[in-house]
Amino acid sequence: MRLTHHLAVCCLALATLTASAQQPSAATISPSADSATPHTWTNEQILTCTVSDCWQLAGKNEATFFDIVQQLAGISAQTRGLTLPESAEAGKRAGEYIKAKAKADHGQLLYAIVDASVRKVGTKSPTN
Repeated sequence: MRLTHHLAVCCLALATLTASAQQPSAATISPSADSATPHTWTNEQILTCTVSDCWQLAGKNEATFFDIVQQLAGISAQTRGLTLPESAEAGKRAGEYIKAKAKADHGQLLYAIVDASVRKVGTKSPTN
């Protein structure tokens, strides 16, 4: 399958992440049920990977790729002191943004795309 299709599926799953996250530290950062192998990447590694690199790192598996996106979203929200809203609409907006930006430039850092998306939908945490 093409990377674009996988990004679309990933973005739909991001809507679930955004809708279920209650605070930056509460974002679910767990492997997808259909991820076949344990993760072998570090935060430092995925923070510096391009969209294409992350796709390769995920073994060209959409569930594993989403695990990377999900982990990056949690890092971004926590670092920026943002809470991801409990809204399917916000998740859809975030996912569509990630899909469009990643499709436009596979050489862009995936974290930069995810971070921009989190900033668009996240709200300042009440404790900050």
